[in-house]
Amino acid sequence: MKLVIVESPTKAKTISRFLGSDYKVVASYGHVRDLPKSKLGVDVEHDFEPSYTVSSEYRARIKELKAAAKKADAVLFATDSDREGEAISWHLAQILDEEPDKLKRITFHEITKEAIKNALEHPRHLDLKLVDAQQARRVLDRLVGYKLSPFLWRQIKGGLSAGRVQSVAVRMIVEREQEITAFKPEEYWTIEGEFQSKKKEPFDAKLHALGGETIDKMAIKNKDEADKLLEELKGQDFKVATVQSKEKKAEPPAPFTTSTLQQEANKRLGFSASKTMTLAQKLYEGLELGDEGATGLITYMRTDSVNLADKFLTESAGYLKTHYGEKYALDEPRRHKTKSKLAQEAHEAVRPTDPSRSPEQLANFLDSDQLKLYELIWQRAMATQMPDAKLKNTSADLAAGRFTFRATGQQVMFDGYLKLYPDQDKDKFLPVLVEGEKVTSSNIEGKQHFTEPPARFSDATLVKALENFDIGRPSTYAPTIATVIDRGYVERDDKKRLKPTDIAFEVIELLVKRFPDIVNVEFTAKMENALDKIADGEVAWRPVIKEFYTPFAKNLMTQEKTLETEAQKEAANETCPKCGGAMALKHGRYGKFLACTNYPECKGTKPLPGDQPKAAPEPTGEKCPTCGAEMVKKVGRYGPFIACSKYPECKTIKKVVKVVADKEGKPVVCPKCNKGQIVERRSKKGKIFFSCDRYPECDQAFWDRPTGEPCPQCGHPTLTAKGKKIVCPKEGCGYQISVE
Repeated sequence: MKLVIVESPTKAKTISRFLGSDYKVVASYGHVRDLPKSKLGVDVEHDFEPSYTVSSEYRARIKELKAAAKKADAVLFATDSDREGEAISWHLAQILDEEPDKLKRITFHEITKEAIKNALEHPRHLDLKLVDAQQARRVLDRLVGYKLSPFLWRQIKGGLSAGRVQSVAVRMIVEREQEITAFKPEEYWTIEGEFQSKKKEPFDAKLHALGGETIDKMAIKNKDEADKLLEELKGQDFKVATVQSKEKKAEPPAPFTTSTLQQEANKRLGFSASKTMTLAQKLYEGLELGDEGATGLITYMRTDSVNLADKFLTESAGYLKTHYGEKYALDEPRRHKTKSKLAQEAHEAVRPTDPSRSPEQLANFLDSDQLKLYELIWQRAMATQMPDAKLKNTSADLAAGRFTFRATGQQVMFDGYLKLYPDQDKDKFLPVLVEGEKVTSSNIEGKQHFTEPPARFSDATLVKALENFDIGRPSTYAPTIATVIDRGYVERDDKKRLKPTDIAFEVIELLVKRFPDIVNVEFTAKMENALDKIADGEVAWRPVIKEFYTPFAKNLMTQEKTLETEAQKEAANETCPKCGGAMALKHGRYGKFLACTNYPECKGTKPLPGDQPKAAPEPTGEKCPTCGAEMVKKVGRYGPFIACSKYPECKTIKKVVKVVADKEGKPVVCPKCNKGQIVERRSKKGKIFFSCDRYPECDQAFWDRPTGEPCPQCGHPTLTAKGKKIVCPKEGCGYQISVE
């Protein structure tokens, strides 16, 4: 009997379908061994030797694995085909303590019968270069986290954390927010009009040139300038000056990598990076398909390769010819070349394991989110093997005196890959216009605009930025975003974009000043390159760690002493507000403060010079429901809250609710009960929603922010803001308008 060890029971169940009675497939349930949680676990004095431990929750499992391995003729490690998977296999090999010849490694990029059979025919030894690269990453991250986090506790407040990739991501989010805050919008105007051809076909055009000179986007700066042009345009007759048409081809995008999958799932489906990877993991490991049993539906989802297997290329071509016709299939397969210099995680793009398994066939077996993600992956992979789309772009210039307006249109001549994967705008109608013909104009008006600051990062744009800077790897993007949110450095705004919290600004300011390398994009990318060199066997891992740690540890010690000295100088001339005694610097749960040196006889404290003193409790006019005392508004670690003024005798507290206001600043009245006010709340999963403050008496709720303005179409009491649109939430109405 041969023992096959994988990470998860789902994966074990799927693989066992393809193996006979000669094989036993078991799950390790992930990482069985890791650095200890309670201490550093890396001996910096002895060549950074890591000290691994098995947590108590895994001990029973390890005992079972050892017993099974003793009975087996061979042990095959079938963990994921990346560095982390290689490291898990290595840890298992260390724990099982079997003869090396008995232990083999098999890898595959999809869980199908053919792939598993091929893997079993080509077992290999563990790749210690990949193990070393993963081990180096783990040690490096542990050194940064366990050495730098206590520094933040002492200088700012307890419970904070720092990380090699995490802190760079937070810096990027903070600096984007600073750009947004510093941005000063500039006003500009456009002149736009509605026109009709001689056949009375309507189309739109925009002022493009004056006196033959193309006008800049910002050329019309204010209403006065726009009004002057509009006055001059009155009574002008327009004719078609030129008509130009140009055909172009649109090539389908490359198949998905981890990064592009996360980006596209975020943009098209609204999924976070974490949600995308959780769903993809299930699709990869296998889902129950009725009589077919547990089946792996996609290839391995942690990859930076865009390669597609020959088998898939052949099968997809056959499917496209059968289901869509010859014109939607290629004569020769389209192959994509991986652009990333550092591609190393897996050897194939994310694609369906069987192209003939269409989303429609799986609709009864997958939940809605699983089906949406599978459909996205299936459509993208299949589209890569379809012909280019053929588009016809037409522009027409309309002349009147010194004014030239331009109208543009786009027509899809042949949809090609767009039939499966629409990523272009739909046809934009422009009637057939002939040079010299007259056109009539109506409703020419000036439209006010303002330049906009850069948008906050979404999961998609942050992943793209991290990838562009070579920071992190496919397996780290989603955990990085999840970590910075879990640690309280980042929260999601009402558009699900990433907004830094106040503490993030404070932490990044300190790290940039005291540890510039740790939060430096180029430095972090350089470390990633070093890890790749370890994986390629070009360098050993311990010298890489030493080269980083020696100056880091020295700087850490220097900064600790420097900040301590600076703080003591600040405290030197301060006296106790209670007894007049000398004050000393102390470190507390929420950061540094000054305390009387006569403690415990005197318990006087005060904030450091320059720190903002705590705001005095603010009366609310409410009575405590528990004891009847006055309730006051305070500001705590997590923001404002309302508490009983008799604290700590009475510990009654309640949250401060954020009332939703209309454009005039008035509270939005609940449209259901007409008594309560709409307030902002947060669900158990952290998602913001809006509901009546009289809940549970009134259960009115919205996912999108109500505006307080009634719908002009159906009269519903309030519209809601949904992205860049204002929509009516009443089912069946369909009213919506776009906003700048």
